[in-house]
Amino acid sequence: MKVPVEITVNGRKHRSEVEPRLLLVHYLREVLQLTGTHVGCETGLCGACTVHLDGRAVKSCMVLAVQADGSAITTVEGLAADGQLDAVQQGFMEEHGLQCGFCTPGLLMAAHDLLGRSPNPSPPEIRRAINGNLCRCTGYQTIVKAVQNAAKKMHKPRAAGKPNRPVKAGAKTAKSRLQVTTKPVVA
Repeated sequence: MKVPVEITVNGRKHRSEVEPRLLLVHYLREVLQLTGTHVGCETGLCGACTVHLDGRAVKSCMVLAVQADGSAITTVEGLAADGQLDAVQQGFMEEHGLQCGFCTPGLLMAAHDLLGRSPNPSPPEIRRAINGNLCRCTGYQTIVKAVQNAAKKMHKPRAAGKPNRPVKAGAKTAKSRLQVTTKPVVA
């Protein structure tokens, strides 16, 4: 027996009929075709499925779609606006806060949650906030730097007449080009 749900995802209302046991992560990926939210452990341990539910970070493998009825969800696809990376995405790009990319959507969402609560977090605060997100590639130092970078971008006062402009998705900044070309490749 299917149950009707109405869930706002990335600002757009969706009405669906779902099985009561359908996990939110599967609703997002299979019903709405939003595959940026990754399925990792399905036990709430890895954080790859982290999304915002009514403004708070949750692991979508631990929430049923019917529990999200009437709620607002933001996924990683909802971060960029008009093809422009937001401050956290820019920070991850500039500080090389990702490698294979599997954990990145969940880490981006966890970082957003933290920066919404703490505009200038210390490295220990950042580590605590991302503690529920596993990354097997980076060693977390570049992720901490990426969150610090994003905090500076999000809370930087604007110079008169010069708005803070986001970077287009896929664009490389002078800093990221320099880092890419000067960092040694380790096999």
